[in-house]
Amino acid sequence: MTESYLFFKSLHILGIILLLGNLIVTAWWKLMANRTKNPSIIAFAQRQVTLTDFVFTAPGALLAIMAGDYMAYGYMTDTWNIQWLNWGRSLFIASGIIWITVLIPTQIKQARMAREFTISLSIPDEYWKLSMRWNIFGTIAVVLPLINIYWMVYKPV
Repeated sequence: MTESYLFFKSLHILGIILLLGNLIVTAWWKLMANRTKNPSIIAFAQRQVTLTDFVFTAPGALLAIMAGDYMAYGYMTDTWNIQWLNWGRSLFIASGIIWITVLIPTQIKQARMAREFTISLSIPDEYWKLSMRWNIFGTIAVVLPLINIYWMVYKPV
């Protein structure tokens, strides 16, 4: 293996660590904050959920995609006929679609609502409905890239 391949493989792994690490830790912090039912704690956690997606999740995903594509197109031929690579791409794209269409809009709506928590000191029912949606779709969006670890490591034919 060349030095550049190992460099891009390292970048790809770093991207995956940033992406999955933030997804899992963010879900945990949001779940724990919501369990307190304390408007101030939930408001703080909700702001951090949105912020950390822009600081860690998005750059991690971008790094994983860019380094992964560089390795695929730079060191393999006929990549669209490699089954494990197509499964990995498909799961990653499916997770991304969930994030873009459901989770990010939900988080933004919740973050706007959370600004009012510290003033009114009450949490509207709509926040809890949105949290349920975030939990369900968030679980799916995290499980999909976790499955990709199998495809990345074992590369079954």
